[in-house]
Amino acid sequence: MSEPIPAAPSGERIALYPGTFDPIHNGHLDIISRAARLVDRLVVGVAINIGKGPLFDLDERVELVREECAAICARTGVRVEVRRFEGLLIQFARDMGAQMIVRGLRAVSDFDFEFQMAGMNYRLAPEVETVFLMASERHQFISSRFVKEVAQLGGDITSFVSPLTFTRTMARVASSRS
Repeated sequence: MSEPIPAAPSGERIALYPGTFDPIHNGHLDIISRAARLVDRLVVGVAINIGKGPLFDLDERVELVREECAAICARTGVRVEVRRFEGLLIQFARDMGAQMIVRGLRAVSDFDFEFQMAGMNYRLAPEVETVFLMASERHQFISSRFVKEVAQLGGDITSFVSPLTFTRTMARVASSRS
């Protein structure tokens, strides 16, 4: 269930960037920073996705994403809101007043899935556009799944995540071993 949000002022450009963010990594932060420059308000939707075997529970992920986005807001002056959601993405986009959904593409392998999802979302809500941002070259190979796996196997994830996310991820990995 998504959190209620006040109605958007007329003409405000609102985008939604959805994901599980488990954990949020530098690729996510890059997409958030770049998407925030394109709109008046960016909503980062943190999804419930038990099927992915989350390292962090939903509330922890929401809090971590909020903390990470605070620096982006301070630097860019744009509004970035972080909200939890479950259910149909397109309904959440409507609830947020979003005119667009932002998706990051890392490689050709992402395109097939994202293309299908964009088509389905368009069929359900033609008023909501899907906008793709290519991952920056230095982040194209990063995924939350790889970050978790490397961390759990004792590898160094410092170049993939911020210091805050590094500290929280390594603490979680250490506590799961106990």
